[in-house]
Amino acid sequence: MRLLITGATGLLGLNLSLVASARGHQVIGLSHSRKLSAIPFDLYQVDLLDTDRALTVIADARPEAIIHCAAQADINAAEKAPEKTMTLNRDVPARLAAISSEWGIPYIYISSDAVFDGQVGGYSELDPTNPLSLYARTKLAGEQAVQSVYPDALVARVVFFGWSLSGKRSLSEFFFNNLQSGQSVKGFTDTYFSPLYVEDLADLLLDSLAASLSGIYHLTSPQGLSKYEFGVRIAHRFGFDPTLIEPVRAAETDRGVARSLTLTLRSDKAQAALGRPLPSVDEGIEKFYQRWQDGYPGHLQSLAV
Repeated sequence: MRLLITGATGLLGLNLSLVASARGHQVIGLSHSRKLSAIPFDLYQVDLLDTDRALTVIADARPEAIIHCAAQADINAAEKAPEKTMTLNRDVPARLAAISSEWGIPYIYISSDAVFDGQVGGYSELDPTNPLSLYARTKLAGEQAVQSVYPDALVARVVFFGWSLSGKRSLSEFFFNNLQSGQSVKGFTDTYFSPLYVEDLADLLLDSLAASLSGIYHLTSPQGLSKYEFGVRIAHRFGFDPTLIEPVRAAETDRGVARSLTLTLRSDKAQAALGRPLPSVDEGIEKFYQRWQDGYPGHLQSLAV
């Protein structure tokens, strides 16, 4: 399949592009400005804010499916540039959904667990949303805009960790980098999530594409835990000192932007549709560790031009 992936140098986009290429897909990746070398897929530099030009590049690529990973995902940067964030997180996804509908090809919009307010946790796809930050509101607006123009699109609410191009993009890398160097860090004991290892998420997205899933799905781990506990588990697996992680409460920390605390999501719907359980956090941490042993982080960083 000719698969077009936006945000192809980001944490999810790059891992997805590599996994999809390994699975036999012909990948066309779009990146805002980053260039890569020695990669098994085509990569084009495109500014999605110049949407008309971006659509021309996409049309020339003749994709048979589109997975839209690109977004303004920095929660603090989003607050400082609301119009740009709304364009990237709502308007661009809607334009891509519209052309996918016109061409009759599958379209996957990557959304976020942050569309919920985090008051209770254990959210299903049917539970009411209530985003707290500008970033979260624009991601929900993106969901709604995509579904309004292409009801058969797949909206995947995700949260993930793994190895990135820079080595500094994920929470797992934050804990790894600091703990490896013996630096103390803080871990939130009252902030819960259900993260998947990024290559597992890549496989699930491709399997969802093959299964022609549409509508909203939670592609998250069935296991939830605090970010403090997540760090402690990483420390134990890598043989680092877990006492370097100081337990603190996010609710008592001024982080500037309102953030949801309990974002555990239920993935029963996805597990039923795909016919298998989704990977646990512990399975993901084990793969994160094994990929480190394989030299995968260094390999990713060697791709940067």
